[in-house]
Amino acid sequence: MRSRWTILAALFVARAAIAFQFQSVAAVAPQLGQSLDAILADIGVLIGLYFAPGAVLALPGGEIGRRYGDKVTVLAGLLMMLAGELLMTASTSWSVQIAGRLTAGIGGVLLNVLMTKMLADWFAGREIATAMAIFINSWPAGIALSLMLLPAIGAMLGLHAVNLAVAGLILIGLCLIALVYRAPDASVAVEGERSNLTADTICAVIAAGLIWCLYNIGFAMIFSFGPSMLVEQGWSSAAAGSTVSIVLWLAALSVPFGGFLADRTKRGEAILVTGCIAFALLTLLLSRSGTVLPIVVALGILCGLPAGAIMSLPARVLEQKTRPIGMGVFYTVFYAGMLAGPAVGGKLSTSVGSASAALDFGAVVLLACPAVLWLFRRIGRYRPAVSPT
Repeated sequence: MRSRWTILAALFVARAAIAFQFQSVAAVAPQLGQSLDAILADIGVLIGLYFAPGAVLALPGGEIGRRYGDKVTVLAGLLMMLAGELLMTASTSWSVQIAGRLTAGIGGVLLNVLMTKMLADWFAGREIATAMAIFINSWPAGIALSLMLLPAIGAMLGLHAVNLAVAGLILIGLCLIALVYRAPDASVAVEGERSNLTADTICAVIAAGLIWCLYNIGFAMIFSFGPSMLVEQGWSSAAAGSTVSIVLWLAALSVPFGGFLADRTKRGEAILVTGCIAFALLTLLLSRSGTVLPIVVALGILCGLPAGAIMSLPARVLEQKTRPIGMGVFYTVFYAGMLAGPAVGGKLSTSVGSASAALDFGAVVLLACPAVLWLFRRIGRYRPAVSPT
């Protein structure tokens, strides 16, 4: 029998491939801009397009998996990611780049929505919090790997090699899911009566989704425009990407630590507020200080602390029967915002003439998180947080 930890490893690699592909545009943004004759605003649009299908598919994604099977749907999603990447390799035409990015984004949405459920099937009632913390870390790990490898590959071998490297990791994820993953022998399927979400619950879930969205936009500004900002200051693309990747590697440690701290202290909201404010201030400082490395290290240590507390918010208002549709609403808000966020950051950078404007925008949206949390608390009653089983 395959160990559930082996299953987790396969899902981790597949989800890391999503992050690797998402970050591939920003990782080589200066070189890609020259190849496509694109400005930062255009690059921001191309980055954000990866999330565009999520605004439409996040809600029905669970139903698609239920109808055709989780594994089959995830494999189809990986094939779409691979097809999208190969399409972007085939031509430097702007329309082809957009088509490839959207195709890959559709596959990424299907994976994101379904793999959390697949992991819960294996770990329900057994180290679920630990497994989820490890699984969430696949995102910063994939982005950090992208920042470390792709600028160097692009500088040495060109953009085609970058696309092929992304396609290679996707292919590895596809093979792992095909060969390693299987549904558990006794999947727990809750067949309760249909339960409708109340208006208050929907509003609360939207608020929670908005907090997660704003937090991730702030995060995205660091790894999407941070390398370009350092290149503007005279850094090489490879050095800039490797330096910014430190944030992601340290975040892989701070995310589970923040969740553990929130559980142990029962002060998740305080950690959320403090973490977002500290994250915002360090983001502002990064573009205004010559001591980049200490700030990058501090960012990595602090930026991941609010993540666990934010992801616990939906459980406060969603019962087990309403969780599938509720999380669909949650991710719809997230994807819609992530579509707009990088585009706004790129537009601001173009208007100001520096990528540092995108980092300032990221700091502003991070400072909005505590305000939205206040709204979340004001919307009706909610239960104490429970484990996401």
